Amino acid sequence: MAADLEAQRQGRIQALADEQAGVVSRIQLYALGVPRGRVRANVRARRWRRVGSQSISLTTGPLTRAAQEWAAVFEAGPRAFLDGASSLVAAGLRGFTEPAIRVSVPRGARVRRARGLDIRQTRRWQADDVTATGVPRSRPAVAAVRGALWALSDKQAALLLTMAVQQGLVDAPSLGVELLRIKRDRRRGLLHAVVLDLLDGVRSVGEAEFKRLCRRHDLPAPSRQVVRKGRNGTYYLDASWDDWGVVVEVDGIQHAWAQNQIGDALRQNDVTLSHARVLRLPLLGLRVAPDEFFGQIRGALAQAGWTTSTGRSA
Repeated sequence: MAADLEAQRQGRIQALADEQAGVVSRIQLYALGVPRGRVRANVRARRWRRVGSQSISLTTGPLTRAAQEWAAVFEAGPRAFLDGASSLVAAGLRGFTEPAIRVSVPRGARVRRARGLDIRQTRRWQADDVTATGVPRSRPAVAAVRGALWALSDKQAALLLTMAVQQGLVDAPSLGVELLRIKRDRRRGLLHAVVLDLLDGVRSVGEAEFKRLCRRHDLPAPSRQVVRKGRNGTYYLDASWDDWGVVVEVDGIQHAWAQNQIGDALRQNDVTLSHARVLRLPLLGLRVAPDEFFGQIRGALAQAGWTTSTGRSA
């Protein structure tokens, strides 16, 4: 009977190792009923091999990349996951060199020092960002954007995003949606430009296209490129619904440039002081999340008294 139980335990251990590239954590072994002394004995007998302080390889040969990834997650803690470029490599990215395996843990978690690993706390940690199968790792869109934010150079950041799309790990619209979550970062403007290039290089929205989008969302046609004079000079408004006092400014990548931010702010303040409601629509948002932004325009018009063509409140 004891021999049968031991055989069953060994079978469960091996099955787990097979799913994890030959690597299991000490916690997993203890949970399966393996005493600490037996773990030490197997390591001393060179049947098993220690990998860091928290992981055990059931083979003694060279570790594969997949085995290193599993060990990296185990070393970092229970809520750790591969992130950035390391997550993309685990998902199949080819031809990209990274200095160390990047692992993210929630802010406040203990960070262990381990050779060959880059374990860091992140305020962007969210459980929904992690894949549900395989080695714990961030979803491709999340990984690509974060990897680009953490890249050693702007060139490396652009290369990572481009390679991820070219190799089919993620599509450009998904990158755009994920990038909208990033509110502050010195490289944010650059990444917007790269993603717009990946979205077929469209950097502006024409008058006809904007009106078509308004019709599609059952909104009245706005006036385009309306000339206004304010305290700070003459300027053009991208779209204006004068009857309801609503203005939409479509922000291309150039609006993220530092030299334009002051002028944009002054213009918006002038329009607001004229009792108009100003909504900002990032061009990237228009490309990847139009329904959400046009829903906001609809809400602003409705609050100002606009009703649909059927006479019903918007």
